[in-house]
Amino acid sequence: MSTVPDSQLSTPAPSKFRLALQEFLDGSGGTVLYFLVIVLCLIGAWEGAKWLGQETDYRLEFGPVKISLNMTRDLNMPHLKDIAEALSKPSQRQGPPLIEILVEKASYTLRLAVIGFTIGTIIGLALAILFAHSRLLERGLMPYVVASQTVPILALAPMVIIWSENLFGSREIGMPMITAYLAFFPVTIYTLRGLSDVPPTALELMKSYAATRREILWKLRFPNAVPYIFTALKITAPASVVGTIIAELPTGIQDGLGGAIINFAQYYVSGPSRLWATNFVTAMAGILFFVTVAVTEWLVVRWKRPSNRMDRWVDTFLRNLRRVVPLLRD
Repeated sequence: MSTVPDSQLSTPAPSKFRLALQEFLDGSGGTVLYFLVIVLCLIGAWEGAKWLGQETDYRLEFGPVKISLNMTRDLNMPHLKDIAEALSKPSQRQGPPLIEILVEKASYTLRLAVIGFTIGTIIGLALAILFAHSRLLERGLMPYVVASQTVPILALAPMVIIWSENLFGSREIGMPMITAYLAFFPVTIYTLRGLSDVPPTALELMKSYAATRREILWKLRFPNAVPYIFTALKITAPASVVGTIIAELPTGIQDGLGGAIINFAQYYVSGPSRLWATNFVTAMAGILFFVTVAVTEWLVVRWKRPSNRMDRWVDTFLRNLRRVVPLLRD
């Protein structure tokens, strides 16, 4: 009896639906879908924990083990619908809705965060380029760059604000400085890695053409470091929002989200949902900043060509948009 070799056994081809679904999940559509699934799971976990606390009278007993569920009480964990309702209600009598106030304060915080983010990015890029061209400076200054991040920002922020007020006559100038302090370190480390991690053959080829150090930097090292730089920027963007809020706390300025957090924390017992609503808007501000950097990366890093259908559709749309905009201007 003859047997058929395994190499001649034909495997069934996957269906078109399965291929399209896999392509969708591997692309941007899958990222959005996974994000929505995680959000729904978090909502279910939040409301499920509150339901469990109410059903068990905020106390679980497993034999001798007793677990308190007081953290799920409305004072600690308001219902999500209560937080949503707090956004639509005025925080003061006959005042505008809370969401309108928080959006205005978020715009103020984001403006300062962008300024500090930009300053920190410029400092980080300058240090990385300097370190990439001088091993002596890298060995001498890198320990101080690392040590700078060990200083607690809560201890540093009041001093920077006081120095800013004494030097410039304004506390607001010191807030972007604190944000820049948080932003420059990841940019320095990731950019230096990108500038140093160039293919040796490409570096030897540039030197064989008698390229100058400036030409090697801008034509080889910096393009190689761009993905590393955007990785650092995506880390730094949400941290810049947090740093700006921390910087707002010792200033006493009420125009940003930091002032709103302090204000609603004082009245937490009477209205915990307003503080949670402020935290939600703060998180959305950080996510917005991150998404902005991620979209910028997608537009700038052109050599990362789209590999799935949805990304190709977006790429084609943006490419056609670039052609139409000059025509509309004419």
